[in-house]
This record gives sequence, C-alpha cells and structure tokens, in this order.
Amino acid sequence: MNADVVVHGTVAEGFEPVRDAFARNFTALGERGAGVVVYRDGRPVVDLWGGTRDFDGAGATGGAAPWERGTAQVVRSATKGVAAAVLLLLHQRGELDLDAPVGAYWPEFKAYGKDRVLVRHVLAHRAGVPALDRPLTPEQALDPDVAAAAVAAQAPFWEPGTDHGYHAHTYSWLTGELVRRVTGRSVRDVVADEIAGPLGLDLWIGLPASEAGRVGRLGRLAEPAAPAAAGLRTRPKPQVAAAYRDPASLTRRAFDVVSPFPDENSAAYHSAVLPASNGVATAGALARFYAALIGEVDGGARLFTPSTLALARTEASAGPDRVLVVATRLGLGYMLHGAASPLLGPTSFGHPGRGGTLAFADPESGLAFGYVTNGMGRGVTADARAQALVRAVRVAAA
Repeated sequence: MNADVVVHGTVAEGFEPVRDAFARNFTALGERGAGVVVYRDGRPVVDLWGGTRDFDGAGATGGAAPWERGTAQVVRSATKGVAAAVLLLLHQRGELDLDAPVGAYWPEFKAYGKDRVLVRHVLAHRAGVPALDRPLTPEQALDPDVAAAAVAAQAPFWEPGTDHGYHAHTYSWLTGELVRRVTGRSVRDVVADEIAGPLGLDLWIGLPASEAGRVGRLGRLAEPAAPAAAGLRTRPKPQVAAAYRDPASLTRRAFDVVSPFPDENSAAYHSAVLPASNGVATAGALARFYAALIGEVDGGARLFTPSTLALARTEASAGPDRVLVVATRLGLGYMLHGAASPLLGPTSFGHPGRGGTLAFADPESGLAFGYVTNGMGRGVTADARAQALVRAVRVAAA
C-alpha cells in the first residue's frame, strides 16, 4: 500500500468524492501509478494523477519517476473501443456496410463457412473465431499480414452470428484487416488522422518512437483483500477459474492466441498495430475520446452522429459468453453496463482493459470517463480500483 502518495490535479465543485476514491486506491488497493479524467457535457470536471510512472521503478529514467499529467500507458483491451469507432465512422460515411459479409471486403476470409460472417458480427464478438488452431509466435502476431492470413484460414468455433464469445486478440486482425481493405490504410494512420489529431488526443495504436519516453512500465498487482475490494468478487467463480486453468478450453485458447505473449513494456510491442490490445493513451485522451462520441467537446468537434451512437450502444449480444464464461452484454464494439462490466448506468457503453483500465461514456448524464494505471490486477472486465472511481462519479453526478 502507498500511504505517502500525493494526488495532483483538479476536480470541479461536487466531484470531490472522486479525489477521495482516487487517493484511497493508493492507500487501500495497492495502486502504484494512475490517472483519472472525467468529462461532463464536453468539458473536463476531474483531472487527477499520482504515484510513479513505472510500476517497478525500472524505466529508462531509473528510480521512481513520478506520474505526470501527460503520462501514457498501454491500455490493453480498452483499445477495442477505439478500433470499433474506426469501423463505425467508416459506416457513418457510407464506406462500410455493417450488414455486408466480411468476405465482400476481404475475400480470403470466406474459408470454412465464414462467408456468413457479417461486419456487425465482428463488432459484436459473434464471428466465431476467438482462437486459432495454431497459436501465433510473437513475431507473427506483430506482422499484420501474417496474422490476418491466419485468422482468414481459421474454421469458426461455432456457427457465425448465432452466439457470442470475446475475441480477446483476434479482434486485432479482424478489425485491422477490414480497415485496410476498405481504406487502404492502417488503423494506426486512420486513428492518428481522423480521431487523435482532430481531437488533440494523446492516443496511439502503434506508438511513434518520438513518444516512447512518455510511456510508463506495467507490472502486476497483488490481489486486494476482500474488504478492500468494496463488494467486487475478487476470486472468480469455480467454472471461470477452471476455464482459465484448462489449456484446451476456448477461454485459454482465446487468450493464448499469441504464445508466448510479447513483452508489453517493449518498444516493439508499443510500436506494433494491435487494435485489440496495444493502444497507448493518457486518461485524458480516453475520457475526451468518449466525450466526443456522445457530443461536442469544448463546444466543437464530435465523432458520432446520433444514429451511429445508437448503433454503438444498442445491445447486439447478451448472455453467457463462450470465452469469458460469464454473462456479458455487448453493443457494436462496446461493452454495455451489466454485472460483468459495471459502468455508470443503463445508457453507459465503453470498454475495460484487462487488469485495470476503464473508459466509457454515459449519454444520459453527459459523462465520459477515462482511467489508466500501471498496476495490472487479475480482473478481465471489472477492477476494484476502477469500480471505486465509478461509484464516486455516480455519487458526484447525482
């Protein structure tokens, strides 16, 4: 626990509970370094940071360099929400038909009955290819052409469109290859030119070498004691734990698509283009991104039209997830508020990152939330620290 951490930043009047919860994450939940930003109606009302940039103090600068306002982190699966926005923006412009077969854009993908996979199935984790019969090496996974070809050649694990299962890593090559086939460009370039650039976001899928010094090192947290977890289940249900232990389960195979997994603190991993898992962002960038999905930011730019926003947050998958083994609710590219991934309320949509990160928007309240951390917990869809902050935001916004 870190009882000596100094919390930096500002909160608007009424949002003091968020500062209190953020500080308690350090003293009670083992937080090492983190940032949290909240927007309301397009303007920031919370901007806090504290702790150390590098979980283990082994960064390039050595010692315990402080977390700063511009510190960025790998946000793991929170990247999926940005990748989904790219596909939905292409649809919004009339360049991508959500009801078209993926094979209409990517003919090689039709193999083994996948001609029935629609673009919307990819977004809603219904494509049926969350795993590969032969895992990729790290080198193969970081090569988009090789990895996309492996996904195209994979037989589905269930009839596409009939059920859902979290595509933890194959989502990278499904979305990335669709974007490349439609636009001729990498997701990296589309995000930089059409999302991060116009909105002024410190957010990248494929980190430029010039920004490498801003990224902190990730590490693994010890599991918090049950009282500190504030009501969250900290130990998985027996059937979930069994699925993660069993090398033959679809759960393990989905998360072990790349074996061994690349070093997430390496420059090679940061610079690769993996739209499912290796986005790098600040808390402020994630909050501002989601604020722009639901309305104008700072009285100006926005990303989604009302109809696209409705598509993103309309339930497309619900019930037992074949990979996560718990019941999940998904829109088109986003997790929806529910027991597996609690957000602010019924209209909320967003995406967690395994181990801690969380970003979402809530159209009803006009709130957008971004939390990033260098301390990776055990949870896949809900982390005790993120949930403590969400509860505080709920209290402040009431």
